[in-house]
Amino acid sequence: MGSVGAENPSRSFSKQKKLKIWSAACSTGEEPYTLAVILSNLVPLSQIEILATDLDENVLARAELGMYPERSLNEVPEEIKRKYFEKKADFYRVDEEIKRRVTFKKQNLLADRFEQGFDLIICRNVLIYFTEEAKNLLYEKFSASLRSGGVFL
Repeated sequence: MGSVGAENPSRSFSKQKKLKIWSAACSTGEEPYTLAVILSNLVPLSQIEILATDLDENVLARAELGMYPERSLNEVPEEIKRKYFEKKADFYRVDEEIKRRVTFKKQNLLADRFEQGFDLIICRNVLIYFTEEAKNLLYEKFSASLRSGGVFL
């Protein structure tokens, strides 16, 4: 399914207007926020657009809050915590600039249509719950959602 900028990813990304990413089955949002933080060191935040989907409305509501207990950030370096989070008692709140780069949406992977034109699609830990037939259908749908040269993980 190709690769994006194998020689120098930041050079390839910077040529595009927007880097369009999809975090499928995002749960409480740690993955899409982490992607935004990492990518903000490669391209301007204004060039990052992340769609984060899940079937569970409760986890999506928690994700949109962007509030995580201190233990969730145990392995995050202090400089990253200071730059991208605000400490509130025993919680950390994701920086508003990072939050604005992520759009959360309810989605059923099997039943709903997929958006198109993604540079990167990440779908972790959910495919294990599907039958082989359903996985094959999803792989085809994910592949069709990628732009030419996009990457599916």
